[in-house]
Amino acid sequence: LKWAFGFPQSTSAWAQPAVAGGRLFVGSQNGDIYALDARTGCGHWTYSARTGVRTAISVGPQGDGYALYFGDVGANVYAIDAETGTELWSRNVESHPGARITGAPTLHEGRLYVPVSSVEEALAANADYGCCTFRGSVVVLDGATGEQIWKSFTILEEPSPRDTGPDGTTRSGPAGAAIWGAPTIDAERGLVYAATGNAYTQPAAETSDAIVAFDIDTGEIRWFNQLTPADAFIVGCGGNNPNCPDDEGPDHDFGASPALVTMTNGDDLLVIGQKSGMTYGLDPDREGAIVWEYRVGAGSELGGIEWGFAVDGDMAYFANSDVITLNPGGLSAVRLRTGELVWRAEPPPPICARPGVRSGIMSGCDAALPAAISVIPGVVFSGSNDGGFRAHAAESGEVIWVYDTNRDFETVNGVPASGGSLNAAGPVIVDGMVYVNSGYSFLGSREGNVLLAFGVN
Repeated sequence: LKWAFGFPQSTSAWAQPAVAGGRLFVGSQNGDIYALDARTGCGHWTYSARTGVRTAISVGPQGDGYALYFGDVGANVYAIDAETGTELWSRNVESHPGARITGAPTLHEGRLYVPVSSVEEALAANADYGCCTFRGSVVVLDGATGEQIWKSFTILEEPSPRDTGPDGTTRSGPAGAAIWGAPTIDAERGLVYAATGNAYTQPAAETSDAIVAFDIDTGEIRWFNQLTPADAFIVGCGGNNPNCPDDEGPDHDFGASPALVTMTNGDDLLVIGQKSGMTYGLDPDREGAIVWEYRVGAGSELGGIEWGFAVDGDMAYFANSDVITLNPGGLSAVRLRTGELVWRAEPPPPICARPGVRSGIMSGCDAALPAAISVIPGVVFSGSNDGGFRAHAAESGEVIWVYDTNRDFETVNGVPASGGSLNAAGPVIVDGMVYVNSGYSFLGSREGNVLLAFGVN
């Protein structure tokens, strides 16, 4: 460990950092964006967004300098000067009260491709809430000005009143198919790929739980492949909530971004992992037809692939969550051409299981691997719900080293900070340094507020 940085007034280290020009840029739960020296952690400047920032940050040229692009949980998108932190522009891309941005805006040839997600499925847990009216979308903005170029919804049909609930509340639909992860650009085919979430209303839209390909110039949906049909889900069903679907789905939506990879044989493949525990290799030249599929876990509402996976030219690496099952965790490597298993690293005993620490299902002290993972030649980096940060040999899955983040840290900014569960954001590896967050106070994970920087001597 080279240095640690504490996020003030936070119970979660939300956002994946980005490194460029010797600086590290990272957002926070309270909305502050920090520019730090990537080697030492010393601060350069701080910018305050309107609300919390959990997206990664995209960096690109802007005029004579560079800009940082990101979104917040109020569905606002920002461009700020990378050198000074001065705001260049900001824009709200979705007025729905449940809308938020969790996936990084993808920057391509001066345009920002923004994924829009939502928490309406949680708002609908209130029986008095008229469910539901949100539709996921990709919004494309001019990187220089923030002006909207196009906006395309994942569900083409506009929500309209369906019926009236027992208390007189108007219920609407169709709704759902949020986009949680960053869009993926396919410049050669002129497409933008997005992986969508579950539907909120029945019948579930056929573009929910799907890979959707948008035309890069117009936003028109060129094709889609729905991998889990009939998945209409809202939070907290089981009682007398009139918003609940009659036939509730399994909540097996996609939280990860599709990966477009050129394999060593020259063929292209779209790779994706799902909360169902299923992973897929899809053919981008045959409208996402399945080339192979592999099951990494049992799947559940918090199971399978939660936030991200990693690929290289030969292999795809998948970390399994399954946090609410009896057998969470496990890291798998499958061959890209065939989907066959090459190795599996079985879950180790939780390193947080100490006297006085509750362990087991939804305790935050278990072997689940909900966080996104990252790979470099020879090494796969993976964070665990048990607070362990591990480096695995890419050839075999063997653990090379492990760091226990379950402790208090002395930080470069003097903020009291401690580690907890590693969830959501994946590790970032740049110039011989590895950066990772510890702490995620949500849905079966343990709080913490620290960014850790590791390096070799």
